[in-house]
Amino acid sequence: MRLLKQLFVVFVVLAVLGSVLMLFSYDVIKLQWVSFMGLQPSYGNMEQPLPVPERSIPVEGPAYIPGMGAPANPVPADATSIARGAELYALHCQMCHGVKFDGRGPVGNLLNPYHPANLTLPAVQNKSDGSLFLTLTLGVEGRMPALNENLTVRERWDVVNFLRTLAAPAP
Repeated sequence: MRLLKQLFVVFVVLAVLGSVLMLFSYDVIKLQWVSFMGLQPSYGNMEQPLPVPERSIPVEGPAYIPGMGAPANPVPADATSIARGAELYALHCQMCHGVKFDGRGPVGNLLNPYHPANLTLPAVQNKSDGSLFLTLTLGVEGRMPALNENLTVRERWDVVNFLRTLAAPAP
């Protein structure tokens, strides 16, 4: 009889300890533990990114050198480059510039007061390849985002080669 009482007391003590442990492990009772990660300054993704180190070159090679003018197009405008540029345009540009390249895509129609550029007009087509590349790379402040983080240097040149095929037909 005495052994049963001791066994019962041991099981009750274990049950109470187990219950208390479950309360903490399933966050029924929450404890604020000191976390040193919470005591340091933190930033969200791409919030206050660090500037590019001076005189550094991107992994894929120098795309352009600031202050040295528009770069020359190193990618030949062959069928492969133009086809790849068309695919990239459909993924990254079409939502604003549209299927007809007139700046009236589903997102472009919502942008006010400035609509995206009509890519078939002479104002765009008369620009140099390097100027189009820099527009893709740096964007247009307040109007177009920079695509240098979305597209590699080669992909941006492929888009430029594709844009060259969009010249409006002569009347």
